Amino acid sequence: VDVWCSQTKQRIVGYYQANACVTDSSPTPCAMKIADKISEQFDNAVLLMLDGSKMSSDRVPPIVMYERKDSRWLLKDKHTIMLRQWDEIRSIATQMLESGDHSLLVDFDSHLDDITKDWTNQKLNTKIAELSSPANGNI
Repeated sequence: VDVWCSQTKQRIVGYYQANACVTDSSPTPCAMKIADKISEQFDNAVLLMLDGSKMSSDRVPPIVMYERKDSRWLLKDKHTIMLRQWDEIRSIATQMLESGDHSLLVDFDSHLDDITKDWTNQKLNTKIAELSSPANGNI
């Protein structure tokens, strides 16, 4: 991962997790430990949890954000969290769900289970770029 980040001039600035239980959006001890390691390398690291109860095309962003303050992960005020272009994101996500392209998503755990799976998600990123291009009415 470090080599890939260096080669592509990328940084790991946070960690996300979606719990198996749809109604549970609280970070697990493992999630906090991983986020702690990331925050050692990046001071403004965030921990994002997906809120499965908000996973609907007509809802607000299904994200719960934590930030590190005084050696603890604290819930960030939901009123200060804004996703730019939320309507575009929601539209692209809906299109990907309808086309089945969402199945291209490979998270790092899946890669560890089967190293032939591309955790950098090049195919998925190409699809997203196509859907978000000006030719498709997006900016």
